[in-house]
Amino acid sequence: MAEKKNQIAIIALVVVFVLPVILAKVALENDWFNKGATNQGELLTPPIDFSANFAELPPLWRLVYVLPEQCDAKCANAIYALGQIHIALGKHMDRVEPLIITTQNSQLTALQSSEDTNLSDGKSSLDTFKRMQTLNLTKENVNEMFKSVSSDGIFIVDTLNNGMLKHALYSDKEEAVQASRSILSDIKKLLKLSRIG
Repeated sequence: MAEKKNQIAIIALVVVFVLPVILAKVALENDWFNKGATNQGELLTPPIDFSANFAELPPLWRLVYVLPEQCDAKCANAIYALGQIHIALGKHMDRVEPLIITTQNSQLTALQSSEDTNLSDGKSSLDTFKRMQTLNLTKENVNEMFKSVSSDGIFIVDTLNNGMLKHALYSDKEEAVQASRSILSDIKKLLKLSRIG
């Protein structure tokens, strides 16, 4: 009788202490959960190294977008989103710079039409557009930077010029607005954790 009680106690110990460890190990090995990540954009591993082209820029957080050859609805939504996210940052606006990378092939008229649209929105939108920086690079430089990932997105770049997160672009206005909220959420979390920039 005592021997049977000992066997039950040993089985109970195994179930209570060993089984959860085994289940946790299996869950980790099979990626059954999101490992505690709270970012909403795609985490870039390894990050994109922008340092060669951003070396002369001040150490700020950046929202980076590469202006394509043909600016479609996705492109227009991305340019608009950069301005709106910047406004929504409020007191943290000075820590983040919206940056549009252009090449010799980019449709630069898209930037002019965005400025005209912002004029009708009022002074705050125009001020934000003026704060939006452009950086002209060669197509070869852009291709080299984005050799491991498509440049079709909005990228969050840290103060050391590492592209950490990529957010997708959307043609649909509602989806684009939702994506903007995700970018804003990610950049706010990063700013809260960072003492630099």
